[in-house]
Amino acid sequence: MGIVGVIGQVLLGAALAFAGTGHLTFAREEFQAQVPSWVPLDADFVVLASGVVEICLGLALLTVWKQPARGIVGAVVAAFFVAVFPGNIAQFAEHKDGFGLDTDTKRAVRLLFQPLLVVWALATTDAIRALRSLRKT
Repeated sequence: MGIVGVIGQVLLGAALAFAGTGHLTFAREEFQAQVPSWVPLDADFVVLASGVVEICLGLALLTVWKQPARGIVGAVVAAFFVAVFPGNIAQFAEHKDGFGLDTDTKRAVRLLFQPLLVVWALATTDAIRALRSLRKT
């Protein structure tokens, strides 16, 4: 585990914990803009539930350091980023403002960064190698 991986994992964990706290408090309304209109659940419920998940994932990134658990956490975080991507697409497609994303151009640029979050989660936790070693055993 190199220092870059450690720093990256800590930063991602802190960012997730902070974002999750925002879901529950100061940014709750902003996050509702990312809930697709086609989701058959109350937008506030989705924001609160995803906030709890983000806090848990953030805390896991901040506390789990031994492989293969560290890699599993990274893979779960990456899967979470994939799972919430439709919300980002919906924000773009439905022209919803939130977090200063008040133009289609800004919303489109944001979409380009979601894959980077997936790569960040996988790379800093060495998830792919950890999962491969689990398959061998």
